[in-house]
Parts: sequence; C-alpha cells; structure tokens
Amino acid sequence: MISTVIVELGDRSYPIHIGRGAVDRLPETLASLRAKGAAAIVTDSNVAPLHSEPIRKLVEAAGLKPALCVMPAGEENKRLTQIDLLCGNFLEGGLDRSSIVIALGGGIVGDVAGFAAATFMRGIRFIQIPTTIVAQVDSSVGGKTAVNHALAKNIIGAFHQPSTVLSDLNYLSTLPLRELRAGLAEAIKHGIIEDEGLFEFMERNAPAILAKDLTALETPVRRSCEIKSAIVAEDEREEGRRANLNYGHTFGHGIEAVTGYKQFLHGEAIALGMIAAGALAEDLGLVDAAFVERQKRCLEAYGLPVAWNEIPVDETLALMKHDKKARAGTMKFIVVDRMGHAVQRTDITEAQARRALEALKTG
Repeated sequence: MISTVIVELGDRSYPIHIGRGAVDRLPETLASLRAKGAAAIVTDSNVAPLHSEPIRKLVEAAGLKPALCVMPAGEENKRLTQIDLLCGNFLEGGLDRSSIVIALGGGIVGDVAGFAAATFMRGIRFIQIPTTIVAQVDSSVGGKTAVNHALAKNIIGAFHQPSTVLSDLNYLSTLPLRELRAGLAEAIKHGIIEDEGLFEFMERNAPAILAKDLTALETPVRRSCEIKSAIVAEDEREEGRRANLNYGHTFGHGIEAVTGYKQFLHGEAIALGMIAAGALAEDLGLVDAAFVERQKRCLEAYGLPVAWNEIPVDETLALMKHDKKARAGTMKFIVVDRMGHAVQRTDITEAQARRALEALKTG
C-alpha cells in the first residue's frame, strides 16, 4: 500500500509517495509533469550497480531518453567540481529546460543532483528517489540543495523543491546496517523536537527497525515526512520554525568538519550533536538529567555514538562559527525544554557551548 503526504506550497506543492513499490509510479509521474526529451538519472557509484537499471527502463517506458550520470560516492565529492561535471553530463545527454533530473540515492546524491538541477539553465525540475533512510525521513523533503566548502558544510546551495518524491521502502532492504543506524538518527530527532509519540515508537521498536522490518520502518518514514512537510509548508526558507529541524546539527556539522567528513557518517555526527544539545539544555535548566539519559539510551539502542573522548573542542567550536546557521556572527542553537518541543536560542555563550562539547568526552 502506498501512502501520500503532500508538501503544501501553493503552485509548487508536491506529493511524497511512501511504500513498497512506490518507484513504480515513475512513468506516470513523468507523464503528469509533462517531461520531454531526456531525463538525467543522477546516482553514485554505490547505488548505480544496485538500482540504476530498473530506473533507466522506467524512464524509457515513459518515452524519455535516459542519461545516466554516476558520481563517486562519499561526502568528499559533495563539491562544486561535481556540479560542473554534472552540468556537462546534462548537456551531453541532451537535457534542456523541458527535461528533468532524477536523484537516485541518499542524501549526498539528492543534495548534489538537486543543486545541479537548480542551476542548470537557471533551474529545471527534479524528482527525488531516496534510497537511504536518512534521505527518506529527511533530506529528500523540503528543497534544500547544496554542496560543501572546505570551511563549512552545505554552504553553497539553493532552495529548489522537487516536483515529486518517490520513497520506496524496498530500497531499505539493501541498505548497509551502519547506513541504516545513521539515518535513523534523523527520525529520532523528529520525535525529540516535534512528536513524543514518534520517539516512543522508536524506543519500543528498535529491534524490528534494525532488522529492516519494512512494516516497522514505514512509521518513522511516514511520520517524519508528515512532520517535515508541515514545517516546510509553514517556513520554507528557514526564517522561523524550520530551524528547529537543526536540532543537533550545529554541533554535528562542527564535528563533521573537524574530522574532514571522514570519521563519522552524517547521522552519527548528528547523534553526537544531539547529546551535546541535550547537555546544553540541561546546563540551561530546560531539561533534567532524566531527559538527557532517555535521549542517550534511545540513540544507544540504535548503535549510534553517544561519546567521543578525543573530540578537539576548540577546533570544533571554531568550525561551528562558520556554519551557515550562524548569522551576523551569532550561532543559533536548537534545544528542547521537554520531549517533543524545541526552542531556539541565540544567547548561548562560548563557555556554555564548550561545556556541551566537553560533555561528549563522558557521553
């Protein structure tokens, strides 16, 4: 059974189709979007051998010419040089303003393909087909597209909403366990900031979810999409409530940057960031030790890191100041004052942020 969540953005509204076999809707989706000529299938070297051929056939079934564009896998390839290469691929594949880009992969592929679509010929449409849990619960929804700079993550990008998201749960069956665990950090985050019921579901169902029970996995995917869709509809360009989705990310992006994006997967860094954010909230008197411990236990149940004894605190803090969430030199921190409710703070001192990072040395 396929369920559908609508991202309400007026004439730019789009559906997220969720369920086993959702990708089979690709030909009718392309027909409804009146795509013509060529369609670029952007994927990476990990996903291409597994899933690109069925997508190529579905594109052909829709009467379009497929242009397969395979980028090397890995966060280190999420750079402007990749956009240049993709735009060359698009031109060689015969894409024009009536064409469409299909992002087939995880969050990195979605971000890069989306940004290439946003800039090619000043913007063409794209479809998200997320193949990882982090992409299905988070990055494929909301229109954030970007690449990294050496000094900051996702600092070069654009808001460019997809035309459709096809979130096929069957893809999760081939996902490596580490990727699954890391992606589930975002679903846990959605529960912490918006829905205690989702958090409780994640607490209760860790064994089934980690066993890739697709029935169990459907709930965090669907509920995360509902939560994020409602927030994006209210605040598309992150001028208010959407910033709450960055819970754990200010710290997490600093952790990714200080390690050169090589030691932790994104979700693993965000898990550490949530531990730091919990320590900060306790330091501020917003939550008690029981909340901090509950959050930690849930992350541990999914095999996510909750401590990093070797963290270079000063270097991490310096890199956090370069994060795109810092405005006029002021860092914005997302903390919670109770399970399911986030608040934004811009009055955090450097000493408080340092103590939160220091807390990672003990977990």
